[in-house]
Amino acid sequence: MNVEFDGVSVEAGGVPIVRDATFRVPSGQFAGLVGPNGSGKSTLLRTLYRVLRPRAGAVRLDGRDVWRLRPREAARHVAVMTQETTADFDLDVLDVVLLGRLPHHGGFGGDSPQDLKLVARALDQVGAAALAGRQFAALSGGEKQRVLLARALVQQSPVLVLDEPTNHADIAFQLELMRRVRSLGITAIAALHDLNLAAAYCDVIVVLREGRIIACGPPADVLTPEVIHEVFGVRAHRLSHPVTGRPLIAFSADEPQGAPEPSHPHGRAPGRPPKEHTP
Repeated sequence: MNVEFDGVSVEAGGVPIVRDATFRVPSGQFAGLVGPNGSGKSTLLRTLYRVLRPRAGAVRLDGRDVWRLRPREAARHVAVMTQETTADFDLDVLDVVLLGRLPHHGGFGGDSPQDLKLVARALDQVGAAALAGRQFAALSGGEKQRVLLARALVQQSPVLVLDEPTNHADIAFQLELMRRVRSLGITAIAALHDLNLAAAYCDVIVVLREGRIIACGPPADVLTPEVIHEVFGVRAHRLSHPVTGRPLIAFSADEPQGAPEPSHPHGRAPGRPPKEHTP
């Protein structure tokens, strides 16, 4: 399913948060939204899963305005894995994941054997089968992320939205999650902080700063040292991954020109022995 943001603008209390965002994610591709904190990544995603209505512009699924769909129909088209909130959840893990089946039937008490089978499979896919009987609120941050991903997977929607999905996750699960999302073959859009994860797994990168799209395109075209410096204010050195050949980015702090050399104890560079003094 194609996802299109067409001139989307969002305000909060009269303050512009997203300004005239326009880009398209073709069916089956994985798009990553990157940018500093407060750049509008999560806000833009919320217009897609119908939490924030745009002040201007439209978000379309295969040409249909998502805000003109009925809520249940929209939920059958778009699944979302959000960050944990204080409202998550006074339920056990099995019931949390079953919430992902609600768009397909009338509510609690109607869980079919097929629903339970899908939930068991999703928990197994994300390495959380052993958590099924535990209380969600008692889980660690990383365990909660696994359960929330399973909930999104059982929704079986053609579009998957992930809002900073790698928060609280160790590196093994970060790689596992990104690989799994890419392998689903559906349209996926994620807000990400880690530029190297985005470069490794995304087909399209959208770079935001202060609510505006600065660059959009394949990782090799977008994640350039110049763009990274403009948006994040750090120096970047782009390499090639030794296995995949995809962009690999090394960072260094951006220091003002003419900055003094760091001082060292005893007035000498590290590792250099003191000068010998002859009487």
